Amino acid sequence: MPALTKTFFIKARDFAKAGESSLQIQSILKSIGFTSDLIRRISICAYEAEMNVVMHGGNGELLLTVNPEDIVLDVNDDGPGIEDVELALREGYSTATPEYREMGFGAGMGLPNIKKNTDSLEIDSHNGRGVHLKMSFKVEDS
Repeated sequence: MPALTKTFFIKARDFAKAGESSLQIQSILKSIGFTSDLIRRISICAYEAEMNVVMHGGNGELLLTVNPEDIVLDVNDDGPGIEDVELALREGYSTATPEYREMGFGAGMGLPNIKKNTDSLEIDSHNGRGVHLKMSFKVEDS
């Protein structure tokens, strides 16, 4: 099976459309026939990453790649980057603004949820130059 790829564009601060990419990914994976557990894990990661871009990252994109052996989500943004990746991976740590907290965000579970639900996570962030997340999920574990 050749790889299926689809790119989703994410606009900074566009809360009206935030989450649409993860819903579309969920629909694509359901139509292919992946298990509900695998789809749930991928959907959680896609949503958390998408919301991080909307709130913190500036404009970005999410690339879904479906291969026979794995599914990969690559997320890139042109935001300020993550100052301290290890700190950002700690449950409860958040840089959400008071405005985002009032909207119900900022529990500090975004990156920890991503880490918990991926089989492999790579984070490339340089202060002032955006973030690249590569999240991989093994198909045979589904």
